Amino acid sequence: MKTEFPIDFVVVWVDMNDPKWKEDFLRCKGIEETNSYNTGMERFRDYGFLKYWFRGVEKFTPWVNKIHFVTCGQRPDWLDNSNPKLHLVDHKDIIPAEFLPTFNSGVIERYIHRIPGLADHFVYFNDDFYIIRPTSPERFFQNGLPCDIAVFQYNPSWSPYYVMLKNNIKIINSKFNKRKILKRDHDKWFTPEYGSKGRMNRFFQWYTKFITLRVHHNAQPYLKESFEEAWEFAKAPLTETSKNRFRDKTDYTHELFRTWQICKGNFIPYNTYKDTKMFPLMVKPKQAVKAIRNQEYSLVCLNDNKHIKNYDKLMSEIQSAFESILPDKSSFEL
Repeated sequence: MKTEFPIDFVVVWVDMNDPKWKEDFLRCKGIEETNSYNTGMERFRDYGFLKYWFRGVEKFTPWVNKIHFVTCGQRPDWLDNSNPKLHLVDHKDIIPAEFLPTFNSGVIERYIHRIPGLADHFVYFNDDFYIIRPTSPERFFQNGLPCDIAVFQYNPSWSPYYVMLKNNIKIINSKFNKRKILKRDHDKWFTPEYGSKGRMNRFFQWYTKFITLRVHHNAQPYLKESFEEAWEFAKAPLTETSKNRFRDKTDYTHELFRTWQICKGNFIPYNTYKDTKMFPLMVKPKQAVKAIRNQEYSLVCLNDNKHIKNYDKLMSEIQSAFESILPDKSSFEL
């Protein structure tokens, strides 16, 4: 299958068992005041399922142009870096040296547009987002624009992540006029495509300012220009908070760039929830295993948590589910 234009995938990964990474982590953790939310092992531990990410990409999205694998210089010992579709990206290739090492996903994400050779259209993945059934390029891009859901959702401030989302919105409100955008792109915001989730837009349309958007927490299609434009407008705060080596309440997330391109009107309305699902493994472990085995969605997120019970048993069950749909090695494996 060919695409109208090149579409790259970007995926970030870390090996927390790497001695050098551990040394840097403990040293920086001792320097900065952090809490368990920012430095807990669930932020960094690897399920050992990365090979299934590559197998899923090769089997279910063979049309992908290039995979940019972003790490702090790490590489799994099974990964074949001679694969012509694979581009190994070191943090130092994209992030200014004064901000390294960093253990802050938000900092890493805000610099991915600087990846050398990155296509103008790309899809960003965390390493816990998996493709588990055949997926077309049109799932991510149509008419040259990212497919996305523009739906308001009020997020309280009880979670540090929600605080960061609200930081994003402060920048958005300093740039965009909500009333003008909803009028200009009325059919994109008020479309039957969103189903019941779109009802929130009717309620929050009367607010004079933007509030946070619904976060589907899965693979996100982007235009590289969205990053470039947002950086040009908000260079000072994005640069200043790049000093945060761990997540911090002053941070911004990659949702800033997603919201930016939605406010620019650079998206095609698409209800991402109809084929995308996040599974918090602490509360929905059985549902996650079933969804993978039965290929119930195009994309799933397996969300880690330090309170998961019977962790090793659950990981074994998930691996078995992956093996049932992706038993063969990919060309990315030695």
